[in-house]
Amino acid sequence: MANQTSSALIDPTLADAAHGPLLFAASNHPAVGPRRTPRHQHARGQLIGARQGLLQIEAGSAHWLLPAGHLAWIPPGLPHALLAPQGFDGWSLYFSAAASARLPGDPRVLFPGALLLAAITRALAWRPAALDAAQQRLAEVIVDELVASVPLPLALAQPRDRRLRQVARALAQQPHDGREVEAWAARIGVSARTLARRWQAETGMGLAQWRQRLRVLHALPQLLAGDSVTRTALGLGYDTTSAFIAVFKREMGTTPARYVRSRGATA
Repeated sequence: MANQTSSALIDPTLADAAHGPLLFAASNHPAVGPRRTPRHQHARGQLIGARQGLLQIEAGSAHWLLPAGHLAWIPPGLPHALLAPQGFDGWSLYFSAAASARLPGDPRVLFPGALLLAAITRALAWRPAALDAAQQRLAEVIVDELVASVPLPLALAQPRDRRLRQVARALAQQPHDGREVEAWAARIGVSARTLARRWQAETGMGLAQWRQRLRVLHALPQLLAGDSVTRTALGLGYDTTSAFIAVFKREMGTTPARYVRSRGATA
């Protein structure tokens, strides 16, 4: 099934209105099947939330996977593209230039606390118009909570070389693929040494480590959806559950089970 180009969540003139109300809210209509939004940018900063599904975000040279229940912050003026391979249900908040200046200058993914989530839920019911005094106070709470939030290590730099990007795309589609550098080098017509050197230079990590992080990013929505740690590990190409747990802990700073419990689910 071919990807469908999604319509804008909000009137583009509002997303590019850097001044005016502190924030505008927009909810996405649940989409079934692949959906994509071509590379674009806004004068306003954008906070994206996922209710259901998995959203791929390309911003600058980095690539994120946004699992349900998480948030992604995209600063104003940053070109980005969105892809939901299997459909997506989510929302966006668009922040004024003044508010965005108080928020992080780099894109990031985070997990919302209870206060932030409750404030966002209320703000999503607002119309894109001037805020009254109570709404303004709640909008300020949202900004303060975002400023205090801790980013999650869910970014994955993408190689720029077109041949290396073939490898990155193939692994993104099949993260369980365990082929070594030599096999990938033969596939794209370069030497193993060239592939290893360029991959390190363009992504900041070796191919093996890059693939491990990619697998962890793919594991998050599976775990949060209720898949067991063992099933997730085996599906992503690990020979043992313990090997997957070790990689997950190295990347996320905690075990898969603890990560899922901290998000209010069970593994």
